[in-house]
Formats: sequence, C-alpha cells, structure tokens
Amino acid sequence: MSDPTRDGRPLTRRQARQAARAQQDPNPPASADEDPADPTAPVPASRSLPWDEEMFRAPSNGSDAPLPSSPAGTRRTAPSTLAETATRASDEREPVEPEPASLEDLFVPENTADAKQRRGGRGCLVTLVILLAILGGIVAGGFALWNTYGPQIQERFGWDGPSDYEEGAATGEATITIEEGDGGEAISQKLYEAGVTLKPDSFYDHLIDAESIPLFYPGVYQLQQKMTSAAALAAIEDPANRLENAVALQEGLTVEATLEAASAGLDMPLEELEAAAADPSVFGVEGDSLEGWLFPANYTFDPGVTAEDAIRAMVDRTRESLASAGVPEGREHEILTIASIIQREARFQDDFYKVSRVIQNRLDPAISDTGGLLQMDSTAQYGYGEMHDGTVSSSEEALQDDNPWNTYVHTGLPVGPISNPGDVAIDAALKPAEGPWQYFVTVNLDTGETVFSETLGEHERAIGQWHEWCEANPDSGC
Repeated sequence: MSDPTRDGRPLTRRQARQAARAQQDPNPPASADEDPADPTAPVPASRSLPWDEEMFRAPSNGSDAPLPSSPAGTRRTAPSTLAETATRASDEREPVEPEPASLEDLFVPENTADAKQRRGGRGCLVTLVILLAILGGIVAGGFALWNTYGPQIQERFGWDGPSDYEEGAATGEATITIEEGDGGEAISQKLYEAGVTLKPDSFYDHLIDAESIPLFYPGVYQLQQKMTSAAALAAIEDPANRLENAVALQEGLTVEATLEAASAGLDMPLEELEAAAADPSVFGVEGDSLEGWLFPANYTFDPGVTAEDAIRAMVDRTRESLASAGVPEGREHEILTIASIIQREARFQDDFYKVSRVIQNRLDPAISDTGGLLQMDSTAQYGYGEMHDGTVSSSEEALQDDNPWNTYVHTGLPVGPISNPGDVAIDAALKPAEGPWQYFVTVNLDTGETVFSETLGEHERAIGQWHEWCEANPDSGC
C-alpha cells in the first residue's frame, strides 16, 4: 500500500493515526480541530490531559490501541514545556477577590497561596497597626505610672537631686523660733521656710540618718541661709546662737500662735502674755481681739520686758505698716481683714495682688458668680478652729458651721482678721491687681503653683489638677 498523503504531501504521524482509525471505524469521533458531532456523547471517567498523552503515557496492555478522546467541546493542546502549560492554566482561571485579613490570619498558619498573599499585604499592615497600638499603650502606661509614682521613685533612688546645700554656700542671716513641743519634723519645716535648708525634709532626714534625736530647747536661734543640715543642727545646739529676749514672728500666725512664740523667745509664762492681750482697748484697738494687729517681725527686747510692753511693740509695728501702705484712717480693720485672708491663701507674694482681686470681684454684686460669698477655706477653718490641723482642705463641719468668720455661709468679709499679715499682704489688700478672676486653687503644694480662673468650668479643671497631684503625693498635706 502506498504511503498516505494529503494533497500530495506526506501525512504527519497524527494524521496517519487518524486515517488508520477511520478505516477501522466508519463513525470515528470528532477530531480536536472539528466541531463536536454529538454534544451528548459520554465523557470518559478519566479527564484527558491537556497535552498529547502518547508522549507521556504507555498503553496499559502494551498494544497500539488508541487512547480515549478528549471530552466533547474541549480543545487538546500540545505545549512545548510544562511551565508554559502551568502559566496558561493560571491565566485562564477566573480572578479571586482576596478575603479581608483578620486576627486569625495573623496567628493561624495557612498553606494556600491566597493566604500567604494576604499575610504579605494587608495582613502585614494590620500587624504593624496592632504592634504600634501595643507599643503606644506601653508608653502611655509608663507615663501614667511615672506621673503617679515618679516623685516616690526619684526620692527612693536619689534621682530628685541633692538633699542639702553644698558646704560653704551659707550666706546672710536667718532666725527660727523653736516652740515648746516642736520635734525634728516641725523644726525641719521651719528651717526650710526660713531659707536655711534646701528641702522641707532635709533636716529631718539628717536626724534619721544620724540615728540620734537631740533635745531641742525653745527659743529664737540665729542661723544663716543655705546651710547644710549638719551645720544647722550644730548651730541650734550651740547656746551662743540662742538669742535672749528675742521673738521671731512669721507672717500668717494667729494671735494664739504669736503669743506662744513670744513666750518661748522671752522665756515668759504664756499666761502673762494672754492676760495682757485680753483687752485690745489698752492698745487703742477696737474690737474683741488683737487678731491681725500683732505684726510679724523679729523683735529684740531689753531684759525685764513686760508682757504688755512686748505686745505694744507688735501693735505699734502694725500701725507703721498701715501708714506706709497709705491705708486711710477708718479702713484699718477692713484692710487688715482682707490682708489676713491674702496672707493665708496666697503661696507667693506675686500672687497676693491677684488673690486680692478675686476677693474684690466676689464682693462686687454686679459681677460676682457666688452671690457675694467669698468662700475662702481659710476663713471657715479659722472660725471652726482647725487652722493648724496640718492640711489645706476644710472639713464638711467647718464649711457648714454658722460662725461669723465662715464665708461659705455669710456673704461679704468675715467679722474680723484671721491672722497677722505682713507688709506685702497689707499693700495688696489696698492695691489689687487688674483682672477678671473669681477663682483660684493651688495645684502643687510643694511648688506653690496656683491657677487663677475666670469661670467655674476653668476652676473645676484646675481642681482636677490639684486632685491628681494629691493622689500622687498622699503625704503632702492635702
């Protein structure tokens, strides 16, 4: 038989096979290049490969029997390489929209290519956001802890700076009065307020470290400013530094505290001084008390001074201050009352004039937010007898008590002074600063930082600052 040809050209191997099958089967299946003859023809159970099986599959029975045809409607291909085949198969698949990344994607491993792609894209962004949020929370928490416990941590590890002045830094003069019953802690505070030691607890800490509590004698002591705690202790123990017949009075003391200090400095029975001060008219003062009239200053008296002479010297010094400030005659009681409140309320002398303005604004019915109530804690504490309880806060009993000094209950000024003011407080009472303030609160008792506000809303926010400071400093006198 001659070689089969098509149009005079040699047949390919596939064409030859198809020709041979056509001779054996009068109804051959449709070729891959022709339209299917019967769309309902049965599909082989095994899916045909997308390339020429003869190249890769050996006949199961070792014969030259032809392989089953491809399913109807499919095109058989013969790619040159397997890689090209896989690429075509991937290109022909419908695109799949990636699912949104979730927390499960971050922590549960998956083996699919789509999952890996999600982790490489959107999942990485989510991971970064979560890590940044965690880091931000750690930083914020650290700041919160530091704001709450920072001062204690600094003090515990000595990070809050030196506790004493340097040796050799002492300069100037300072006096303190040690009263009957004063201990190391009270004296430490007095030394700090007089500018002798660096911190309120410098002297007391020195006593604790030295493990010895000396015996302190009442009296007035001449010291220097910027002393070390050790040097201050040595000076107090030296009898030469104890001034005879001397009285050192601080601003803001009440009559009661003033007479106690005078008793210690003069080595005079307290009862003699109290009896001399019982009748203000003896000293030309109207009213029932010398409150506000015993001027705070340093006094040195001759030996043999009487209680009446000592008190008269203090009253005369108050009149000098009133005259120097230009207080008109007849307004002495009013100005001393305002000045005494300023002296107890303000922490810095620069704030004295602003506190004076707050008092005036509250007394003015045209602008007062409080209906004429001064609402000064110092007046409520004085009237209730808790002026020196060691805290700045007033008890509910003091705020509600119906006494003539309680400015939470009674409008206007209290019935009289609540302490003995100094020169600056008297001047501020007469010359208040200009401003709209009606409120103020000290938000840091250590530094004396005070916030002045015009509205109640501003004031309440400032009170929040004070509460935060008090929570972080529970032993600071709130």
